[in-house]
Amino acid sequence: MTAFANVVLGGIFHAAVLFLVAAGLQLVFGVQKIVNLACGSFYALGAYFGISLVNAALHTGVPAVLLLPILIIAGLLMALVGPPIERLLRSVYGRDESFQLLLTFALVLMFQDVLRFIWGANPQSLGSEVLVYGKLSWGDFTVPIYNLLVIAAALAAAGLIGLFLRRTTYGRLLRATAENRAMAEALGVNVRTVYASVFSLGTLLGTLGGALVVPTSAASLDMAIEFVIEAFAVVVIGGLGSMAGALVGALLVGLIRALSLVVYPEFEILAIYLIVIATLLLRPAGLFGKAAS
Repeated sequence: MTAFANVVLGGIFHAAVLFLVAAGLQLVFGVQKIVNLACGSFYALGAYFGISLVNAALHTGVPAVLLLPILIIAGLLMALVGPPIERLLRSVYGRDESFQLLLTFALVLMFQDVLRFIWGANPQSLGSEVLVYGKLSWGDFTVPIYNLLVIAAALAAAGLIGLFLRRTTYGRLLRATAENRAMAEALGVNVRTVYASVFSLGTLLGTLGGALVVPTSAASLDMAIEFVIEAFAVVVIGGLGSMAGALVGALLVGLIRALSLVVYPEFEILAIYLIVIATLLLRPAGLFGKAAS
């Protein structure tokens, strides 16, 4: 029972990070109708920069207990790449999805070379700094408190995004633009500003997810591709454009991945693909998505 609880919490932790990236992907598609493969690159960028910023801060004497705030700052700073990337993507707004996929995949390859140039080809990792927050123990059950903090941060992010979209005036503008761009423009909404802010927020969620995961895993050049596969699995399962779908889809993918690693590690990716295939066959729009009219 204790081992099962550890597996479940490990899956929830992975789901928490995965949700942040998938939520950014959902937000960008929901408003801008852009299928953004580069979300995995934002995740990797946040991870690498998070490691560098933490190491630099610790080297200058900053207490290790400030690990989490430093990583959050790293995610915020790396989100600054969002606005210039959004300007680049304006050339494919309203065009066929193939153009969007080609351009965003080109960005993935470019970012991979940038990461290799700055940080080298070898994986980067932090030491045991994550243990500065201690562990929560109950009998044989043990979980790092840092993991619980990340899970709480992801839940808080989900709640804040929901409140922002439903309870604020600007959130209503985003939803109106997502429903009908032409009508929003006719009513005086600055769609370019809306698109820039949405893409910046999506970038922030990706870089923040990457920064938060590095105390528990290494940053590598392959992580962008590996994570974008899981993020798209979340989108397919939950439904494209649905924030509730991103949360549920991330939880399913995280738990399936964790259980597969324990039962049969070679089955990890295949298990996720099987759930994706089953979703496409039984409910093509996803669990929370709307069927195309």
